Amino acid sequence: MQVPVYDIQGEQVSEAELRDDIFAAPVNQALMHQALVRQLANARLGTHKTKTRGEVRGGGRKPWRQKGTGRARQGSIRSPQWRGGGAVFGPRPRSYTQKMPRKMRRQALRSALSVKAAESQVVLLDALEMAEPKTKELLAILKNLGVDSSALILVPQRDETILRSVHNLPKVRTLVAQYLNVRDLLGFDYVLVPLASLEIIEGILG
Repeated sequence: MQVPVYDIQGEQVSEAELRDDIFAAPVNQALMHQALVRQLANARLGTHKTKTRGEVRGGGRKPWRQKGTGRARQGSIRSPQWRGGGAVFGPRPRSYTQKMPRKMRRQALRSALSVKAAESQVVLLDALEMAEPKTKELLAILKNLGVDSSALILVPQRDETILRSVHNLPKVRTLVAQYLNVRDLLGFDYVLVPLASLEIIEGILG
């Protein structure tokens, strides 16, 4: 698949070949969904917890004698039926981690990239370099490239200049190409890929 390569002024400078096995692969929606659910589940901390009757403070003394009062027998004021008592089936600390084979995860990425490429939402750049962090300058670059909605910028390595330039833009995010994931691919409309980042993606998914 031949696609144009642009500079930061929005002018086409060359063309590049997108590999069909990565950017024109069969789209497996179920696999993308599974990868997304796995990523969201693995991000959960699972530290929620309620106290049982044995963990609530107090309640060590029997509130009244067993017989002869006319009231229901009670052993502790921290039983679940009491106000301030322990929880019966409350949440406990747990792990939400889901496992997914590497081949399936990479195929899900190929499907997501193929969807973006089919909708012409993959924009190739010869390079993305800025002398100093300027949000206004980055907005101008996006406008030159015809990106009028949310965008994910894949950088070959961490770049503080670009990172600080997009910090105040809620619909733009930078991501190191090595950490490409389904959640970010599906969460933004456009994907800006410098040629250096394209080589990294092809090295991982090729």
